[in-house]
Amino acid sequence: MITPSAEALNAALATVIDPELRRPITELGMVESVSSDDAGTVHVAVLLTIAGCPLRETITQDATAALSQVEGVSAVDVELKVMTPAQREALKEQLRGPGGQRGIPFTKPGSLTKVYAVASGKGGVGKSSVTVNLACALAAQGLRVGIVDADVHGFSVPALMGITQKPTQVDDMILPPVAYGVKVISIGMFVAGNQPVAWRGPMLHRALEQFLTDVYFGDLDALFLDLPPGTGDIAISVAQLLPNAEILVVTTPQAAAADVAERAGTIATQTGQKVAGVIENMSFLDMPDGGRMELFGSGGGAILAERLSAAVGSDVPLLGQIPLDIRLREGGDAGKPVVLAAPETAAAKAMQEVASALASRPRGLSGLSLGIEPR
Repeated sequence: MITPSAEALNAALATVIDPELRRPITELGMVESVSSDDAGTVHVAVLLTIAGCPLRETITQDATAALSQVEGVSAVDVELKVMTPAQREALKEQLRGPGGQRGIPFTKPGSLTKVYAVASGKGGVGKSSVTVNLACALAAQGLRVGIVDADVHGFSVPALMGITQKPTQVDDMILPPVAYGVKVISIGMFVAGNQPVAWRGPMLHRALEQFLTDVYFGDLDALFLDLPPGTGDIAISVAQLLPNAEILVVTTPQAAAADVAERAGTIATQTGQKVAGVIENMSFLDMPDGGRMELFGSGGGAILAERLSAAVGSDVPLLGQIPLDIRLREGGDAGKPVVLAAPETAAAKAMQEVASALASRPRGLSGLSLGIEPR
């Protein structure tokens, strides 16, 4: 009988990805020991970050499946233990850097994350649906993506993403739940039931700051912030905390909606931010006879892009026009965005085109040290 080698067992465990940190458990120091006996039974001890880890069963199943593929393994016994305080500190230091330092990683000179603040002038234009679909479309392309649900009073991202899991807290570090490859944090994950959040400006700023400092997202290609409508406290806080964030303005074709949305975009002239583009949602309805019904008028997105270009002094493109589709609404209600639930629909394809346009934009090198010194 073939006895599995330690190298083969460790190589198998290296394929097991921690569901929250999205890195191999071997790399995170979560494998305390692994061995096999003469009968081919593998015994592995895995260290969880906390005793109540909500994904303990997932880790057990993934480790069992990976080890079972090794030649000579007849059975797998997974023992779950908990990290000591010293081991947790070492993990935090590994993730955050020397000293486990806190701060907003997306504003550091070495950060290459593209940060998009998704804004609208008024509610009801589908801003949150656009946010989650763009994030999922980028994740499906292999990018590392996160969402901060910054609409504290009107949070909806967890429901749109089908997330019911609570974040895992490792001392002062919060691990966000992951759905469809996207890391998500929302105040809705911390309130009971459908309770309202009645906070004023300073508390809203502190909540957003905590999301950006205490939540460990890791190295992301793109971070989306789903902002509340208008130009209130959160929009100002985003400009202060993430001055490098680019604004994506969502509107409908209606002229009145475009007028209001213009205010959400021109705030960039006061904050010094860049407007990445305009997305027109609910643009038209495809009819059975092949025609189109423009329920909310037409041209609002193009008009808004033109006005914002003039206001900010640089080109603001109309990134896409998303048609009305009942499956987009159904996907949101079911917690599965339309780009995944019905990728062949016109709405999904339009979202994917916008996502591809964002994905093709290079990660910034501004402020990044290249390690070159003059001689």
